[in-house]
Amino acid sequence: MQDFLFSPDRVRVPVNALSGGERNRLLLARLFARPSNVLVMDEPTNDLDLETLELLEELLLDYKGTLLLVSHDRTFLNNVVTSTFVFEGEGKVSEYIDGYDDWQRQNERKKKDVPEKISAKTEPVRRQCERPRKLTFKEQRELEALPQRIEVLEAGSRTTTTVSNHE
Repeated sequence: MQDFLFSPDRVRVPVNALSGGERNRLLLARLFARPSNVLVMDEPTNDLDLETLELLEELLLDYKGTLLLVSHDRTFLNNVVTSTFVFEGEGKVSEYIDGYDDWQRQNERKKKDVPEKISAKTEPVRRQCERPRKLTFKEQRELEALPQRIEVLEAGSRTTTTVSNHE
């Protein structure tokens, strides 16, 4: 408990009497007291004071297993992670070496390596896809006739169902 910044007099205090920060430290103490080879943490830095944040960073740097971490704390990510997985859209996930800042540098370098000719050619195609296509005269007529056609088909379906029930 001392490793998690508890004074000797706070060690015997009931959990419900601990402050929010002390409860967070207690949860971390319990987490790191158990042997594991995988840790999954979602926003672990939320509501941590500076001392506890530094303690968590130290513990994670010394952790021998695999850490899967989700965080918006860029400094924490830069200090702790050894690789970053980035969801890049269209179902693509890429791995980058080191933390958030390193990912940004690598991503900028990758963008510069793509020839400008390719991006110049694909830009008008993207703009065309973003605009809804206008219907042709024939398609507009078919669209206007759809409600009436659906009614006829549904009426025919009811008749067929009725006939098949009598058989």
